[in-house]
Amino acid sequence: MGDDSYKTETKKVEYSRGLEGVIIGESTKCFIDGEKGYLAYSGISIEELAEKSSYEEVCYLLLHDRLPSRAELKEFSEELKAYREIPDDVYREIRGSVRYGVHPMAVLRLAVDRLSIFDEEAEIFNPSANYRKALKLISKLNTITAVIGRAIKGLEPVRPRQDLNMAANWLWMFKGELPSKEMEKIFDIILILHAEHEINASTFSARVVISSLTDIYSAVVAAIGSLKGPLHGGANEDVIRLLEEIESGVGNGVSVEDIIISKINKKEKIPGFGHRVYKNYDPRAAILKKIAEKIAEKDENIKRRLEIGKRIEKVMIEKLAQKRIYPNVDFYSGIVMSYLGIEPRMFTVIFATGRIVGWCAHILEQLKDNRIFRPRIIYTGGEKTYISIDNR
Repeated sequence: MGDDSYKTETKKVEYSRGLEGVIIGESTKCFIDGEKGYLAYSGISIEELAEKSSYEEVCYLLLHDRLPSRAELKEFSEELKAYREIPDDVYREIRGSVRYGVHPMAVLRLAVDRLSIFDEEAEIFNPSANYRKALKLISKLNTITAVIGRAIKGLEPVRPRQDLNMAANWLWMFKGELPSKEMEKIFDIILILHAEHEINASTFSARVVISSLTDIYSAVVAAIGSLKGPLHGGANEDVIRLLEEIESGVGNGVSVEDIIISKINKKEKIPGFGHRVYKNYDPRAAILKKIAEKIAEKDENIKRRLEIGKRIEKVMIEKLAQKRIYPNVDFYSGIVMSYLGIEPRMFTVIFATGRIVGWCAHILEQLKDNRIFRPRIIYTGGEKTYISIDNR
């Protein structure tokens, strides 16, 4: 077959870059209506879950596709608490891995990989063992990320408590003191909002890896690596950097509007805006914006950043109206997390702390009716003849 045949084959095939719009299967975990800006976990709207539910209840919902009874939730929560502690070797691994320039997500990836060798069921592959491993990962990731949060500040780890829910326990381990009920609730909502979001890059990574019937830990490590990227989970860090840049510019007499319009004209990406699926306001962003407005009433730093954020939003929506660009979950999450004392380098780690249940739910769902992913790609390199090394 000559070069012309290669070109002919290429022309015949249509494909979607980034798999945009490509359906890869069926799922009961999440529904998104991007046109309306609607999100639901297992059929329940995100607004209802954020207002009425808890992260533990959302975990049960995503794993079982139904809400638990009071007794079921109590038993489920106690089981998660029982799995909280991590091996001393993992504590040492985290502390030994934290050094200047190492991203906390890289430490998280290493810690989860290390965790796998301490699980006697890691290579046991049946539904009950896989479910237990999912619970262990959900619980232990909560501990690992809090330990990372202290380690990057040079602080000794605080051990998990068995009498706190997941949100309160994380803040306890991160700060070394019990959180207020307000902060506990805010962090609980943050975990809920990040728990699941259909077949995004990291969730797809988890499903692709588990489709080879490898261990669950390997699939979660792959998801963590995918989430680390700035086009996925890392965008929330860039939002705070943008706000800091604008605060500096405003202090030097430049308006928020001029800075953003200049960036738009230069075709610079504005972090925290736009989404592959949403063509309307991301409902998670709307919830976080309301939380930010509430805490801004008593915190001047939050108030200042929120005002800048709202001005950025106004410019973006007005200037890019035809493209239907709206804030996504990353835009206001950083402002809210900064109120909890969480620094930007931890933002993506918090994303993973909530999303672990979504990854695990999709992994278990993939295994119920598994087929290994094996897509194709169009070859565009042409045909070549081998030339001996002496004649090259």
